Amino acid sequence: MKVLVLGAGVVGVTTAHALARQGLQVTVIDRQPEVGMETSFANAGQVSPGYAAPWAAPGVPLKALKWLFQRHAPLSIRPDGTLYQWQWLAAMLAQCTTGRYATNKGRMVALAEYSRDCLRELRSQIGIAYEGRSLGTLQVFRTEAQLQAAQRDIAVLQDAGVAFELLQRDELAQAEPALAHARSKLLGGLRLPGDETGDCHLFTRALAAQARALGVEFRLGTAVQRWVTERGQVVGVVVRPAQAPMHSGAHAALDLQPEEALRFDRIVLAGGSYSRDLLKPLGINVPVYPVKGYSLTLPLVDESRAPRSTVLDETFKVAITRFDQRIRVGGMAELAGFDLKLRQRRLETLAHVVSDLFPGGDLSQAQPWTGLRPMTPDGTPLVCATAQPRLFLNTGHGTLGWTMACGSAQVMADLMTGRRPAVDARGLSLNRYRAVGGLVPAQSWPARA
Repeated sequence: MKVLVLGAGVVGVTTAHALARQGLQVTVIDRQPEVGMETSFANAGQVSPGYAAPWAAPGVPLKALKWLFQRHAPLSIRPDGTLYQWQWLAAMLAQCTTGRYATNKGRMVALAEYSRDCLRELRSQIGIAYEGRSLGTLQVFRTEAQLQAAQRDIAVLQDAGVAFELLQRDELAQAEPALAHARSKLLGGLRLPGDETGDCHLFTRALAAQARALGVEFRLGTAVQRWVTERGQVVGVVVRPAQAPMHSGAHAALDLQPEEALRFDRIVLAGGSYSRDLLKPLGINVPVYPVKGYSLTLPLVDESRAPRSTVLDETFKVAITRFDQRIRVGGMAELAGFDLKLRQRRLETLAHVVSDLFPGGDLSQAQPWTGLRPMTPDGTPLVCATAQPRLFLNTGHGTLGWTMACGSAQVMADLMTGRRPAVDARGLSLNRYRAVGGLVPAQSWPARA
């Protein structure tokens, strides 16, 4: 069976590797010149199943209003000129109920836990290296309200059988010694000993090399122009070389690049935030919106004032992760369409948080980055078949792309080869959304994988 994977981020590469391990003939296409060059390039570096939770939660609408007037707010909304932005926001706000939060978090934790186990198995089999650490992660609270709200998450963790430790102020430094100097600023924390960290970009590159050894063909620097259809069914894509304009006549030169039609037995769309636009010509409306995030990567200069693993600051929704000799601080949620401009105020928030908790990195040499996370209104990804018999989706993972990548890839491989996935894939289907606008979740629809 010939399979095309559209997208060479961490989700696309893990999918290609999983399919190749099943003996399928796999081709990966991406417009970037290398793998993992977009959302997977400089994310927060977490594999955190226990913190897998939808952004749509009880109390978020009120918090969002307050954040709009704060300098270091975790959320920013900038109109992108489309009606869809507001439709997507309305659909997300509709998910901010206690019942929907519990359902969505349960689905996300189940997939994320399974994915972490798949990652561990993969690591034991092929010895992949990516500056990984298996020291757990710690969410720190600055207010009593945050401590109380953590009880809701703890209940879901208990139901899912996820190990956790609720720490008091004096216990935080036992998990992260460098927090001793910040003791007066924190009230407590939630530690998840089963979570892991590492450099997602290094992981994606290393796994792509393993995939190539299994026979996967990577056609990078290649842009998809349109779908190839026969009798209304997708059978392939038309591609051409992706070239950045270099001068005023470059657009004309690009138009002269040869097109090539490629046919496949199955196609997996792992296009992240660009999935929705790619699917529009087929009449498939997926509720994925690009949520912009930021990161800073700092060289480590003082290990005694740096984290051992990942610490998440609940107040600012920012994660601080330790690599071998670097610190990565990432977070923020900016709803501004496909705008990739680096905004100074967002970077200042990241710098403020890392300086406040872990001033062990050199901010003067910080490398800024921004990327687009493909988010669904309920936070749960789309790992499913579509109305097109040959077309499958593996997208919409939001801020948890790496956390869910290996598990989503295995679910996709199982669906495509007719096996029953190890996790319940019904909640990962596009069928959980109504046909009207493709946005509003339907509680009573029969779901299929």
